[in-house]
Amino acid sequence: MALCIAAITATAQSPVPYAELNNGLKMPLFGIGTYQDPGDSITADAVSFALKNGYRHIDTAHAYGIERGVGQGIKDSGVPREEIWLTSKIWPSEYGEGKTTEAIDKMLGRLGVDYIDLLYVHQPMGDWRGAWRDMEKAVEAGKVRSLGISNFDAADSLYNAVMEFAKIKPAVFQIECHPYAQRLEWRKRAAADNIQVECWFPLGGAMSNGALFKDPTIMEIAEAHGKTPAQIILRWHIQEGLSAIPGATDHGYITENINIFDFELTPEEMAAMRALNKEQRFFNMNYKEAEQFMLNWKMDD
Repeated sequence: MALCIAAITATAQSPVPYAELNNGLKMPLFGIGTYQDPGDSITADAVSFALKNGYRHIDTAHAYGIERGVGQGIKDSGVPREEIWLTSKIWPSEYGEGKTTEAIDKMLGRLGVDYIDLLYVHQPMGDWRGAWRDMEKAVEAGKVRSLGISNFDAADSLYNAVMEFAKIKPAVFQIECHPYAQRLEWRKRAAADNIQVECWFPLGGAMSNGALFKDPTIMEIAEAHGKTPAQIILRWHIQEGLSAIPGATDHGYITENINIFDFELTPEEMAAMRALNKEQRFFNMNYKEAEQFMLNWKMDD
């Protein structure tokens, strides 16, 4: 049984299933991530190619330094803006009432769009409360459609603080999640609050050194379906009701990642995938280390 809000059917334009969020908006469960993309031109090419080949969800952030490339890719794709779910994230250096409003306006300019479908507070540090108040104002002004929290799993108190403080409740909760770290307790908590879970590092990320791709159980299931280990992992995410945003710039990988909607994992295979859970995260920087690292992050304009 999926520990997330229920998915709804795909559209005629894309095979990707959607989830209805707690604000009534429908978000594609599957998308393309842009973390560690090497530059705007490569990002523009990847985003354009992805959109032309059925993707409708793009995840980016100011901290990634490639929002202009994302915006160019959207334009180059020819896909109508209203068909695209565009997500970005505000960085801690931009937190604070008044300050975040200015940051959102600059973000819209970099992306070349009139609105953002989902805006996250990227990290749970600094004046995130001031940022949230400005983000709520942006929703009221029509600049942002949904709000989310990213990485607020560092401590129970952080998640609880958001839920107590927010007037507009988070619609999406983004955390590291994959078959080795299925984050069951956080998924239960999010489901109880009617919040969709979205997974970064859905394939384990570079820090995993491909551990999930070499897992014997995943390899066996992949062979049975004539699919790759990556496709099996992503299919597991979808059948669990999770949102997954694997990053890729290579056209072959972009195509491979979305080619997961022509088969289903059996109940026995899903049980085998769930049995892989050992809550083993691959990003293991502690809060203090992460705070120091992130507060020194260099940002573009």
